[in-house]
Amino acid sequence: MASKEPDQEHREDEDAAPAEEEDTGAQIAPIIKLEEVAVSTGEENEDPILDLKSKLYRFDKEGNQWKERGAGTVKLLKHKETGKVRLVMRQSKTLKICANHLVLPTMTVQEHAGNDKSCLWHASDYADGELKDELFCIRFASVENCKTFMQKFQEVAESQKPKEENKDASAAAGLLEKLSVDEKKTEDKAGEEKKETEATEKADSEKKDGEAASST
Repeated sequence: MASKEPDQEHREDEDAAPAEEEDTGAQIAPIIKLEEVAVSTGEENEDPILDLKSKLYRFDKEGNQWKERGAGTVKLLKHKETGKVRLVMRQSKTLKICANHLVLPTMTVQEHAGNDKSCLWHASDYADGELKDELFCIRFASVENCKTFMQKFQEVAESQKPKEENKDASAAAGLLEKLSVDEKKTEDKAGEEKKETEATEKADSEKKDGEAASST
């Protein structure tokens, strides 16, 4: 009897109904148990006051051109204790830091000429691990987001001014108060010395008068 050809056997195998897998009820435990690891972002002590998707550029002075720094989320974070606010931006996929600097009262943000979805500002940035003077340009998906960023950035910069001024004013007031206290102490000491001198002079005068009366 002739054997079946490979093609015919293959077709018969395909036509046959697949057998159902038998459920043995066995549970296979994982070979390696992974423990959850807490990852610190460095933002635990800060509250976000702005969070927008954007694309960041920095101006390359040597090449005299704009270079893309990364696309991701730009945040304004306010420290819970100090009240200082910093700007932080990370790339969306790698989470690499694109920008990291404090928002200072001397900073200003302005619109990019010819593009109402972009704006510019100068900052001493620490994204690369060392302070560098950078000119940044950030671009948003909408005009509204750009305006929101500019408004909040400017509000934060201006909010830092009174704190610095109040700090200086408090220091000046404290110095004046200290001077006033020192002056009062000096006046009181001078008054006491004057009274002691007068008392001494009076005692000497009475003594002399007594001696004169005795000799008489």
